[in-house]
Amino acid sequence: MAYLDTYSTLLTDKTAAHLLRRATFGPTRSEVSAFVGLSAQDAVNRLIENCSAVLTPAPPRDLDNTSPTYGQPFLTLPYNKTKIEIYGRYVNYWWIGLMALQNNKPSLLEKLSAFWQNHFVVSSSVVLDYRMTYRYLQLIRTRALGNFRTLAVEMTTDPGMLIFQNGNENVKGRPNENYARELQELFVVGEKDFYGNKNYTEDDVRAAARALTGWQVINHRAANSLTFGSAFTPDRHDESNKVFSSYYGNQVITGRSGPEAGPAELLDLINMLLSHKESPKYICRELYRWFVNTDVTQDIEDNVIVPLATFFASAENDFKIEPVLRRLLSSNIFFAEINRGAIIKSPAEWTIGLLRFFQQPVPDMTTEYDAFKNYSRYIFEELNSLQYIILDQPSVFGYPPYYLTGYSDNWINGATLGTRNLISNKLIYPYVNIKAGYVIGIDFVGWITSLQPNFSDVAGTAAITCEQIYDEFVKYLFATDLNEAQKNFLIDNAMMKGLTRQNWIREWNNYRTTPGKPEYRAVILYRGQQLMRQMLRMAEYQMC
Repeated sequence: MAYLDTYSTLLTDKTAAHLLRRATFGPTRSEVSAFVGLSAQDAVNRLIENCSAVLTPAPPRDLDNTSPTYGQPFLTLPYNKTKIEIYGRYVNYWWIGLMALQNNKPSLLEKLSAFWQNHFVVSSSVVLDYRMTYRYLQLIRTRALGNFRTLAVEMTTDPGMLIFQNGNENVKGRPNENYARELQELFVVGEKDFYGNKNYTEDDVRAAARALTGWQVINHRAANSLTFGSAFTPDRHDESNKVFSSYYGNQVITGRSGPEAGPAELLDLINMLLSHKESPKYICRELYRWFVNTDVTQDIEDNVIVPLATFFASAENDFKIEPVLRRLLSSNIFFAEINRGAIIKSPAEWTIGLLRFFQQPVPDMTTEYDAFKNYSRYIFEELNSLQYIILDQPSVFGYPPYYLTGYSDNWINGATLGTRNLISNKLIYPYVNIKAGYVIGIDFVGWITSLQPNFSDVAGTAAITCEQIYDEFVKYLFATDLNEAQKNFLIDNAMMKGLTRQNWIREWNNYRTTPGKPEYRAVILYRGQQLMRQMLRMAEYQMC
């Protein structure tokens, strides 16, 4: 098998679900069904084409119903220092809503944006300016599929990044090395190559810091300001030549003066970093770990990372991101059996994925302000409890499970295991109210009723069986199939509690005969809740 050749088999329910689990925060059953029968290339094309529909969504709204600007966009209003926390929270809610809202047009954008946000980390609790957090996030979203060179250049002068990495304090004579170090260690080159060899020197960090002197943030947290941004100040810039080590071919960035010195030296620096032979491999390796498998073996390095990186950096592609993802997500290696169920779901994939899979609708942010706030706040708080704080990673390295030994396995630990149980319980035993008539949860009785042909014709239509219920409920739920013993356990022990399956037929027909009788409905609900509880426990531990 040529690993990066296009997967030639039309998508089945399993391979369609695999693609959608990895490319989004979790599909609905109807989205999976819509992708069955597509070629891998057509499916990936659809995921990328759908990005345009959500590239410029309505901006965040003021969701405080006691505020005079309730329901209105707030980012164009004068900066309000008294609302730093609440408006920052509403930016989080806004992105959470986009992650969950696909409207049967699933796209790659939010999952890829989450990758870049965890790659070019900027912590909102450090920036403390909701406008800058929003601009930073929009930079990531709009450039997510574009050119990596452009993304790296624009990220370097992003106001939020300048604050987070102290670029705002980087001046000639007193260079601040924070961003110059992360640019090489985490953002572009990687600290070490695949074999553990260093990719740059401390002198390279110092030289890069000097090349980046002179950038400043305008109106950071300035009360009542209407504008903000970043600018280059020539008299704060180090005009001397910057000499780099043999890792970069002993290149020299010529020192410049005047208003164009900063942008020119920044572009020279990014181009030099991208010329490092390890840079394209480092980026492709990170994308592989995010979308395919966290385990990069020698075989994968040789047959996936190296050729993909060669294409990424080629004159033909010139560091464009979209063609690399098209190739990776439609490849044989992406759809290989070994890569299905190979990654532990992140808290966002688990929480948002459950809501999407069980079709818990996202209220319209532009009209249902309270309902949208309740929905997104529910997700936000659940993610916090699972150690996934949106737009606020604990360090510049990102969320620990994306860099610690064991990678995604670290999402499940002593602190989060029980919380995952509680999240699925809220679907099984609903009580989280979103708005009148909408409580988050699974209506098992209503769902099974929809499966039963001619519900009221008990004599003329056979009752739906335990096996049929199991098959429908399990459809697309697991990345890998349960075996027959697991299936029998779920039906006989979890659902029927030791009673025969014929008992279910009798109980269900009793309910069909007299659906208004509460004790009959209670029996059906109890059976469903026990089945769901065990199945979601198993889904919780299954990898995606």
